[in-house]
Amino acid sequence: VIASARLVREHEGVMPQLVDRVTLGEGIGLSWQEISIGQLTAQGVTESTELNNPQQIADTLFSITPTVSGLSVVITDRVAARISKNVYAKLGGLAQNAIQRKKDEDGLVVLDGATTSLGGAGTTTTSGLVAAAGSRILGNTTEPATPPIRAVLHPFQVKDFWDEIVSPVGTYSLDGESARVFREGFMGRISGVEIFEDGNISIDSASDAKGGVFAQMGIVLVQGRNPRAVNVRNEKLGGGATEMYVYDEYAYGERSAGNWLYEIYTDATAPTS
Repeated sequence: VIASARLVREHEGVMPQLVDRVTLGEGIGLSWQEISIGQLTAQGVTESTELNNPQQIADTLFSITPTVSGLSVVITDRVAARISKNVYAKLGGLAQNAIQRKKDEDGLVVLDGATTSLGGAGTTTTSGLVAAAGSRILGNTTEPATPPIRAVLHPFQVKDFWDEIVSPVGTYSLDGESARVFREGFMGRISGVEIFEDGNISIDSASDAKGGVFAQMGIVLVQGRNPRAVNVRNEKLGGGATEMYVYDEYAYGERSAGNWLYEIYTDATAPTS
């Protein structure tokens, strides 16, 4: 007798909630498209000035085409009749968790594709890296972004902030922000950049990980059709079965590429002290 059932815990991920989200409406094609219009230049005008140099308007097309992700689960009637009901009830949530995890991991791929990487293999994660990335985004000379600015890092990378802030332990008394971080762990902002942990960030064989700092407007998540689940009967399989299909349609894209996203590539060795 199975008295209880639970899903194996996994990282929920944060990328879909932190980026600019748009929806691809019906009847407008397979791609979401946005036009960016370049800046014009004004000049001083005196009483004798004749304005005879009209400015040229230049635009650039930014396009994202959502793709479909999905999975299927098959439960034969024979299994359904004998499996514990509290286990059976978890299958729908398990499938949706897989879709959501893939959606988050696809967003993390965008961080790995940033034009500029700060830090480097084996480098300790520091507040200075995050502050530098935030400053370069807000002060970008090509096209400055506007807040909010987010940092998404592996929990092992974020632990380095804790080490940095509470390093005075044993040297002198802690107070203020250092005391709070010592008690509660690191959370909040660095130089205006909001810090988020995402355990779905992969750690390579050298114990390094790639997170990122970006303006919310710098990464776009285009949602196509809404997530959906469909059950289909298959009487030919195993004496009868129910096939469950779960789908989602979306894609990420980097807006103003190279200006509003910076990769943070640093050490992510599992903490031991």
